[in-house]
Amino acid sequence: MRAKKPRSTRRSRHKLIINRQFFKTYALQLSVFSLASRAMLKAGIVGLPNVGKSTLFNAVTRTRNAEAANYPFCTIDPNIGVVTVPDDRLEVLGKISKTQKIIPTAIEFVDIAGLVEGASEGAGLGNKFLATIREVDAIVQVVRCFDNDDIIHELGSVDPIRDIEIINSELILSDMAALEKRKTSRTKKAKSGDKESKKEVELIEKLLPHLDSGKPALTLELSKDEQLTLREFFLLSSKRTIFACNVAEDELADAQKDPDSHAMVAKVREYAAASHDAEAVVISARIEEELVELDPEEAIEFLSDMGITDSGVSTLIRAVYHLLGLRTYITSGEKETRAWTIHHGDKAPAAAGVIHGDFERGFIAAEVVAYNDLVAAGSKAAARDVGKLRIEGKEYEVKDGDVIEFRFNV
Repeated sequence: MRAKKPRSTRRSRHKLIINRQFFKTYALQLSVFSLASRAMLKAGIVGLPNVGKSTLFNAVTRTRNAEAANYPFCTIDPNIGVVTVPDDRLEVLGKISKTQKIIPTAIEFVDIAGLVEGASEGAGLGNKFLATIREVDAIVQVVRCFDNDDIIHELGSVDPIRDIEIINSELILSDMAALEKRKTSRTKKAKSGDKESKKEVELIEKLLPHLDSGKPALTLELSKDEQLTLREFFLLSSKRTIFACNVAEDELADAQKDPDSHAMVAKVREYAAASHDAEAVVISARIEEELVELDPEEAIEFLSDMGITDSGVSTLIRAVYHLLGLRTYITSGEKETRAWTIHHGDKAPAAAGVIHGDFERGFIAAEVVAYNDLVAAGSKAAARDVGKLRIEGKEYEVKDGDVIEFRFNV
């Protein structure tokens, strides 16, 4: 006869609290499992030669590189870097919880080389460029917005709008070639009565004139069904884009305070909004490069002397994170305070599953308090006393900044 289990091990309902006991057993296991079980989204950094693209990538992946202990695959390739997402909320919650360790979330940046005019026809490293960009989820287009006689622009002059249009043209031309090829193969099937092929041909015929007018696929108004079909095409110009206006070091402070006061930045902002419904962020890749050699205290003093608090890269990283449709919820306890990445619209069980599959399979409920409410209350106990900590079920849509403890049963 099997011995009876002690009462404590026969409880059907377990409350998961991200605390000392939990992480003593599962810390390493959860870090590896959660990262291996879901693909980290990628943002590709593109730009013409001598616009600051490589300077930005090399600096960012050194100054803001994720710790290997937390992100085991952060050195996949010399041209791929896992970069932490700046989040001041973690430090605040860490103080409230008297936490020992803070772990931010992260995204991948990919340095996409080889773009020159004619890339869509194979010029330069065009084929490699196009193949790499198909694999990313969003595009960061670095645009040169500074004059410097020592850094010669490939085309002989600095013109950010011209540079943007060269890149856009190469993406669009590549898409048109791919669609023409696809149309030929699908037309034959459509004539034989294949409904899916007919649907694709109709969408292609709608896309081609739009692209031919110089507009990216992203800006074409489509029905929900057409949008689903569009995803199957993997078009380069259908990817969400953000523009990084790379300005000179001595122009950054004023450009951050009033972007439209900088003539080149103003043009890019206007163009990005009109042609892509996109955002333009002001950065200085050169300043970020300077930060590589400084310790944190020296970096703060260096930035302060220039009248800024950041090179603009923190804003860029957060903007890319949101561009990818990503949001953050937080767990906070004595052992660690940690940011977890979810997709906009994810419900509580899916959010729990980011930590461990068992949490999603055995999900019971989530104890949730909004970040601002927790900070105002000063502690979870105080937040509970004033009615700000609540219990949410399976249909709850997790919000950015939610501080959560999950209850589960396995």
